[in-house]
Amino acid sequence: MKIGNPTDKVTGGSSSQRAEGASTAASGKTTTLDGGVSQSAKVSLSPMASSLISGSDPDFDADKVGKVKQSIDSGTYHVDAEVIADKLISNAQELLKRKSN
Repeated sequence: MKIGNPTDKVTGGSSSQRAEGASTAASGKTTTLDGGVSQSAKVSLSPMASSLISGSDPDFDADKVGKVKQSIDSGTYHVDAEVIADKLISNAQELLKRKSN
């Protein structure tokens, strides 16, 4: 019959004793278990991530989206299945070429 927490054997003590004011280290960075975060745990965003969050993405055209939405709502939006099929085939071929390299 096994008694105790299996992690106690790995860590060499009870987990409740370690949680009192102990700190953990991962990749040389330390955070305290009491909820505080050390300076090495700060995160910085790339310019692309910052632009996505702020909504100033140059690839997103709100006017174009509005026009497409309006044409869908009015029933005048035309879907060209041939163009979509061609793009799907082209993308699949590109992916297969990448895998073979």
